[in-house]
Amino acid sequence: MRDYTRAGPTPGGPAARPNGKVTFEALNLRQRRRRHPMDRLTLTRPDDWHLHLRDGAALQTVLPFSANAFKRAIVMPNLQPPVTTVEQAAAYRERILGALPAGSGFEPLMTLYLTDRTTPAEIGRAAASAHVHAVKLYPAGATTHSEAGVTRIERAHAAIERMQDEGLPLLLHGEVTDPGVDVFDRESRFLDAVLAPLLRRFPRLKIVLEHITTRAAVEFVRSGPERLAATITPQHLIWNRNALFAGGLQPHAFCLPVLKRERDREAILEAAVSGHPRFFLGTDSAPHARGAKERACGCAGVFSAHAALALYAQTFEAAGHLDMLEGFASHFGADFYGMARNRETITLTREPWRVPQAYPFGADGQQVVPMFAGELLQWRF
Repeated sequence: MRDYTRAGPTPGGPAARPNGKVTFEALNLRQRRRRHPMDRLTLTRPDDWHLHLRDGAALQTVLPFSANAFKRAIVMPNLQPPVTTVEQAAAYRERILGALPAGSGFEPLMTLYLTDRTTPAEIGRAAASAHVHAVKLYPAGATTHSEAGVTRIERAHAAIERMQDEGLPLLLHGEVTDPGVDVFDRESRFLDAVLAPLLRRFPRLKIVLEHITTRAAVEFVRSGPERLAATITPQHLIWNRNALFAGGLQPHAFCLPVLKRERDREAILEAAVSGHPRFFLGTDSAPHARGAKERACGCAGVFSAHAALALYAQTFEAAGHLDMLEGFASHFGADFYGMARNRETITLTREPWRVPQAYPFGADGQQVVPMFAGELLQWRF
């Protein structure tokens, strides 16, 4: 359900400080000078179709952010060691449930980590289980904790064929890892070299191309079959690759796939607000301790769970399409996965607040630096 009045269009993207750092604050100042008849936004409770929750003490500290905002989440399996079996997925799910705040109705939707050695029998067990909802393909070496990933797609064909037979979706980190391919071209190359052949070889397989970053990916999904969808993150919706170098190297804007050009961001924004049912919310919120980000070889990942709904709402509003947020955040992902839409609702309020510079993360006094640390946001949940 929706409870809002359309505001007039506002500028299409976040503003920048003189030093180049991307910020919403200048845009917010412009918006406060406009008349906004809508101060509350009620939506069907959203789901997050791509989320990293980590484990142990880190899980304890980041889980409440997602559990407070979302009803369900597709939980990534790239722990150390990775979640490669139904038994491991069930054990991880129990750890997540055990870390939930009291009274929480949050439901973790588990995934398996696809490897060269994943057997069709294990896929069959996953499909028969009540808790495994998809299988994640990381090309080996593509991103954080992907060392055990698939080295050659042909080695996973038997498992993927069983996924097709069982109706279990394949989730793709869509990049090639050939060192001869420019890092900014790896997603586009993946579309032609891996995804197109997969679609032809497995004509009934459901596929989600996760965290899309390029205009080419948007166009590929738009023109693809109904069984192909894509998730969109806050960082790829809001930032372009200038954010990596604004006022100096910005490790907390580093993610994989890496941020792309402004024309790519514009295409992703257009897809998100278009109402196309095969583009939906997946934060890819991926927390790392500050020390793991701010070092010579920092980890890839942006932590956005603290303010994900506010970031999406503010971006959709800035583009003049706040009316399209509910479908993107609450309906399209459930429809694609063949799950019932949530029946409860949530309400966001227009209440300016400043994002903390850091949040506690795990044990031993560690911290995680959130997306838009220290910046002013207009919506709060």
